[in-house]
Amino acid sequence: MAKRSSSPSSYNGDRVIDVHQVFPEEKQEGNEETTRIGHKVGKRLNQPIKFREPWRPQKSFSRQVSLETGFAALKDDRRVLARSGRSFGGFASDTRVGGDGKKGDFNIFRTKSAIHKQNSMLPLRKEGETDFQKPDISVDLDESVNRSVPAGRYFAALRGPELDQVKDYEDILLPKDEKWPFLLRFPIGCFGICLGLSSQAILWRNLATSPATKFLHITPLINLFLWLLALAALLSVSITYALKCAFYFEAVRREYFHPVRINFFFAPWIVCMFLAIGAPPRLAPGRLHPAIWCAFMAPIFLLELKIYGQWLSGGKRRLCKVANPSSHLSVVGNFVGAILASKVGWQEPAKFLWAVGFSHYLVVFVTLYQRLPTSEALPKELHPVYSMFIAAPSAASIAWETIYGEFDGLSRTCYFIALFLYVSLVVRLNFFWGFRFSVAWWSYTFPMTTASLATIKYAEQVPGLLSKGLALTLSFMSSTMVSVLFISTLLHAFVWHSLFPNDLAIAITKKRNYTGKAYGKEKKPSKRAYDIRRWTKQSPLSLVSSITKQKVANKDFNGEAKV
Repeated sequence: MAKRSSSPSSYNGDRVIDVHQVFPEEKQEGNEETTRIGHKVGKRLNQPIKFREPWRPQKSFSRQVSLETGFAALKDDRRVLARSGRSFGGFASDTRVGGDGKKGDFNIFRTKSAIHKQNSMLPLRKEGETDFQKPDISVDLDESVNRSVPAGRYFAALRGPELDQVKDYEDILLPKDEKWPFLLRFPIGCFGICLGLSSQAILWRNLATSPATKFLHITPLINLFLWLLALAALLSVSITYALKCAFYFEAVRREYFHPVRINFFFAPWIVCMFLAIGAPPRLAPGRLHPAIWCAFMAPIFLLELKIYGQWLSGGKRRLCKVANPSSHLSVVGNFVGAILASKVGWQEPAKFLWAVGFSHYLVVFVTLYQRLPTSEALPKELHPVYSMFIAAPSAASIAWETIYGEFDGLSRTCYFIALFLYVSLVVRLNFFWGFRFSVAWWSYTFPMTTASLATIKYAEQVPGLLSKGLALTLSFMSSTMVSVLFISTLLHAFVWHSLFPNDLAIAITKKRNYTGKAYGKEKKPSKRAYDIRRWTKQSPLSLVSSITKQKVANKDFNGEAKV
């Protein structure tokens, strides 16, 4: 039977009868086979004529999966994904599947509804294609992006005192050479601005009302101005971060699992209590209502149950693994809550919070001081992050004085500890230079303010020229630091436009799929394994082990020789 060719070379737009769709079958002898084939061809000829596209040879597909995203790219050739950050997620890459290579698509960090919406852009299943032939990209993407990142992974992939800089050999899920959306670049550390301003409002209220500084004749208007400025900062930062939670919840989750930034989730509620404590007398002439304390302390208590439970129960997020100087921020909330509880008239809850805070402060202080060999290596640079050591004992001394109404022996003990740590940091001023400015620096100003407040309380109990001079000196230093940071923040935000760079810390991969040797760096053995190997070589057990190995080798050799 004559068959018309339908190859691309002979296709000129004429009508083509598709007779090549007959499924091949094995040749059989006899007229029965010929009759069956002829019947099929005749049946095909009786069907309406259809136009068909020129036949193209089907290419073999290879599946290439990007690191940590699970997003598979179907390619006709195998190429290594570039390490520019574009390859991860497949949405900001020019080689995106089923897309036109648009830039700036950060849907992998959006909320759950946005992630389901982005899956509609993936290739649809063709007719006749089974579930086994379709690459399940959406499931891999959802599992790899939304699953929590281990705490140790942050220490392994990031560097810097705040763990906000990606190491050179690491790659990220988002493009590095593009400017990210504002909400993705807005970190939770911005609540540090509110901490610095609200604590300054408390400081200037004490300077205006304390008997130890009454000779300065400070007007209460400074306290009112700082209180309003801190309130405006809190509202603006809270609204912006609430929008981030609504649109980029995955980024918020990654900040929550970050070993440093998880402590800043206490900051909004501590700022609210700071504003309640430092409220101007014009706005709060009488005693505060206890409902204010309940509203601000409840979120802190729930966070403590979660975090302190992880410290106590062990696991990958036990304290010796995730301890860092910012861990004091989770402890300070207990002392600030005790101060506010005492001011609303609830003495017993105030004592309870003080006891919980002081017990955990001792644990955090000892853990950070001795640097357990099982803990992750902390950065060597001395940075303002270490001023967090001052905040907890200073707040503890103020809280004890507020509860019992006297700056007695225990309150002075906590204050002297804070004063010694303050002096030990001040004498090392040369270590504080050479670091880039970041918003996280704001959170390290309120420990200086807290130490100034404790010094004012001490000057009230022990009046004298030295105590008053020390109170004025520390207050001047803290106010100067806040003023410098406020001016720097305005310059970086409105003049240099560099206040919020790309937040690379939240875009790290869940695990590292390659070794440093592939990029020209030899992967060093762990220190623990090296110490064990060195100990076994120096110990008498090494002699016994070497003798045993020699006997086994001789036995094997003799056995082979006999055979």
